[in-house]
Formats: sequence, C-alpha cells, structure tokens
Amino acid sequence: MTDPAQSLAIALFSEILTADQLVRNRLSRVLPKGMELSHFSVLNHLVYVGDERTPAQLARTFHVTRGAMTNTLNKLEWAGYVHVRPDWDDARRKMVAISPAGRRVWDQAISAVAPVLSQVIERLGQEKVRAVLPVLRDIRLQFESDG
Repeated sequence: MTDPAQSLAIALFSEILTADQLVRNRLSRVLPKGMELSHFSVLNHLVYVGDERTPAQLARTFHVTRGAMTNTLNKLEWAGYVHVRPDWDDARRKMVAISPAGRRVWDQAISAVAPVLSQVIERLGQEKVRAVLPVLRDIRLQFESDG
C-alpha cells in the first residue's frame, strides 16, 4: 500500500510527464519543416538573451551534454540559423549567435506555436495559469538545485 504523500507525488509527476509529452508532440507538428523542438528552444533562448553564448553555456542552460548541444548546434549551423565563431579571447572556445535567417525562422516558429499555446491559456483561463506558474517554477528549481 502506498502512503498518501507517495500517491500525490506519483499523480503530480505523472501529469507533468504526460503533459510534457503531449506539448512536445503538438508543438513539433506546427514548427517549420525540418525544425526540431530542440532547435526552436536554442533559437528562442538566443533571441531572449540577445547575446552570444558558448556551447557549454547552452548545454548547461538546457541540461544536456556538451555532445548533445554540439549536435544541435551543428544542425542549426548547417541550416544557416546560427553563426559559430572562435572566441577572440580564448581560441579554445566557440561563441554562438543567432543569424538573420535564424531570426526569420524563429519568427515563423513563434507564429506557428503562439496560437497553440494561446488556445490552451484561453481554455484554462489566465487566473488558473498564473496560479500554477509559481508551483511549476518551484518544482523546476527543486530539480535544478538537486543537480
């Protein structure tokens, strides 16, 4: 027999994981042809930080290995969506910036993704979403601090 706290935890994380899978599937279907969710996430991050990042910084931000980030960046660079250059202060490092083409495809992706997300917010109601955001943020922070 499972104790109530364990049952609550299982129910919570089951909902989070199922929602994550459904969101990923739905968003992947509306992204521009050839764009993966990981590509969109990196471009979105570069747009919002408004500055270059190293591959290692991006890997830490997305909680993936450097190898996984290198793979994503190689695909984005091949598509012309990012520029990767040597760091002028330390030639062993590289710097990544979004390109004009990357900005354009990001705009297309946002145009495709925004209606899907807005529809969910509309159905749930802004108050409900505002109420759940701090809880989801706290859960994320708990997992980030556990490392």
